[in-house]
Amino acid sequence: MNLISDFGFLDTLQKTLREKKFFKPTEIQSQAIPLLMSGQSVVGVSETGSGKTMTYALPLLHAMKSLELEGSPVSEDSRPRAVVMVPTRELGEQVAKVFKTFTHDTRLRVRTVLGGTTFEQARRNVAGPFEILLATPGRMVQLMDRNLLDLSDVRTLIFDEADQMLDQGFLPDSNMIVAACPADLQLALFSATVSNTVQELMNTLFAKAEVIRSSGAGKVVSTLKTQNRVVKDGKRWPLFEEILAKPVQGGTLVFTNTREQCDQLAQELKDKGFECVVYRGEMDKNERRANLKKFKSGQIDLLVATDLGARGLDIESVGRVINFHLPRQKENYLHRAGRTARAGRPGLVINLVTERDQRLMDQLGVKVQFPPRDLSAKSGKAGASAKTSKPGKSKPASPAQAKKPLPPRPAGSRRPEPAKHKKYGKRR
Repeated sequence: MNLISDFGFLDTLQKTLREKKFFKPTEIQSQAIPLLMSGQSVVGVSETGSGKTMTYALPLLHAMKSLELEGSPVSEDSRPRAVVMVPTRELGEQVAKVFKTFTHDTRLRVRTVLGGTTFEQARRNVAGPFEILLATPGRMVQLMDRNLLDLSDVRTLIFDEADQMLDQGFLPDSNMIVAACPADLQLALFSATVSNTVQELMNTLFAKAEVIRSSGAGKVVSTLKTQNRVVKDGKRWPLFEEILAKPVQGGTLVFTNTREQCDQLAQELKDKGFECVVYRGEMDKNERRANLKKFKSGQIDLLVATDLGARGLDIESVGRVINFHLPRQKENYLHRAGRTARAGRPGLVINLVTERDQRLMDQLGVKVQFPPRDLSAKSGKAGASAKTSKPGKSKPASPAQAKKPLPPRPAGSRRPEPAKHKKYGKRR
C-alpha cells in the first residue's frame, strides 16, 4: 500500500488521518495492517520508532467501530472486545494518547488499567461498558481474580513491546489472560527485538501467526547518525563535557548501566552546573513521572536514565542519545538508540567506547580503532630504564658489583626470625 487511505478505513478514521497529515504508511504498517484487518494473527518485528502502535491501533479501532455500525454495540459492563497489553505504565499512557487521537470522531471507549495506579482506580476504570482495554498484565490479573473483568467477548488481543513485557516475568500472567479469552481469538505481537522468551511464545501461542520482519528489524533506523568516541585512559568526563558543549535541536537522553551510575553521573552534572533529571528504577514513581514530564515539555533538556528509559518511551523532542556507558546486549543498544530519530525524524547517537565494549561493537558491525596502551605509568622506573637501555649491549658487572656468595650457616643453626614492624608485627 502506497497511501494510508488505500487500507479502506472507516470515514471517521480517514478524517482524523487527514487532519493529522498521516498519508504514507511505514514498512511495518504496509505489511501488517492488511493482515490485521482480515482477521489474521500477526507477529511484527520492527525497529523502534517505526510506527508499531498505529499499526495495530488503526485496524483495532476500525473493527470495533464496524461492529457498532453493524448493530452490535457493546452494552455489558466490564466486558471489552479488545485488549492491548503493555509492560509499563509509561508506555500504557503513551499508547492511550495514540488511541485518544482517533476516538474523538469514532466515539469508541478506551479504558486503562495500569500498574502504578491504585486498585480502586483500576476498578473504577473497568466499570461500565467499553470497547478497548489497555492494561499491564499484573493489574489485569488482579481484576480477573476478583471477577471484576470479563474477557469472554474479547475478539483481539495485542502484545505490545512483548520483549520487555516477557523479560519482566509476565509470561504466566499473559498465559492466564489468553486462557480467559475465546478460543477463536485474533492475536498480535509487536516487538523491536526477539528475546528467547519471545521466541518461545512465537513457537507456541503464535505458531499459526503470520510473522513479519521489517528490513530494519535488528538495526537502527536510516535517519539516525552514530558517532563512536573512544575513551582514553578511562577518562569519560572530559569527552562527555566536550559533547555536551555542542548544541543540539531537542533534548539529550544519557544512558548508564546501573542505578548507582545514573545517580553518580546526575550529581556530577549538577556539580558542574548542568540542569538534569533522573529516570530509573527503584525511585518514587511520582518523582519519575514528574522528571519525565519536565524533560518532555522542554523545561529540562538533559535526562539521565538506565535501560528503564530505553523501552517504550516515545518522546518527540529527543535530538540526541548519549551512551555514557554502553550496554552489554545488542538488543538493549537498539532500544536506547530508538529513543531518537523516531517516525522519520533525524537523530544522533553518541557512544563513549572503551575496549570492554569491543564485543558489542562487533555485534553492531562497527570497527573501532583503540589507541595503544601506555604502559610507562605502570612499569615505573623499570620501564624508564628499559627505554634507555639498548638490547644486546648491556655492560657486564664490575668485580666490585658482582654478587658474592653467602657464607654457609654453621651446622645446627636456625634461620633468623623476620624483623618485626613497629605497628603491624611480622612483615609478610
